[in-house]
Amino acid sequence: MSSVQWSSNRTLEIGHRTSRTMFTGIIETTGTIAQKTDTQLMVEAPAIVTNLKKGSSIAVDGVCLTVTELSDSGFSADFMPETAQKTIIGNYKKGAQVNLELPMPANGRFEGHMVTGHVEEAGEIIDIRPDGNAHILTIRMPERLMKYVAEKGSVTINGISLTVISVSDNDFTVSIIPHTWEVTNLSLLKTGDQVNLETDILAKYLEKLTS
Repeated sequence: MSSVQWSSNRTLEIGHRTSRTMFTGIIETTGTIAQKTDTQLMVEAPAIVTNLKKGSSIAVDGVCLTVTELSDSGFSADFMPETAQKTIIGNYKKGAQVNLELPMPANGRFEGHMVTGHVEEAGEIIDIRPDGNAHILTIRMPERLMKYVAEKGSVTINGISLTVISVSDNDFTVSIIPHTWEVTNLSLLKTGDQVNLETDILAKYLEKLTS
């Protein structure tokens, strides 16, 4: 499923409370890493900062993080050692571009698929090639996760909801439409780069229920 931008106003007000559910893999904007420590990210994100408050959830390249501080143009978020080990956060350098998505409101409309923001592993880009007006990415995935990836099924790459084109024993391919290529950080990738991966949560629940 290709990514299209939504309005950044995705908050449902219920009295004085804000109701949020999950992510859908539809990238709203990109931000820039202003600084990174061993435990914290500082992200410049002027397009959506007015939609955030301390305690807000936000997906950064598909990783669900909690906003701890706000500035006029961005936010800070802490991350755990487990997050650094399982995702590409540890690879970020100052100036890196990241995909950002606010959680879907309870009355929102699904335009991607159910995304939890719980990245399982990093995958490796092993091929990028043009295909007409699109780009085909081939991504090597840890073998233990391949059973959750199905042809024409859904997968999340750097927070983007995408449709799987083909699957082999240890890699899969996706096609990126021009809009997604232009408004996300996928166009900055090169062979050998790592990306955050989240497989379809429905496949994992099905496995659990039938085991």
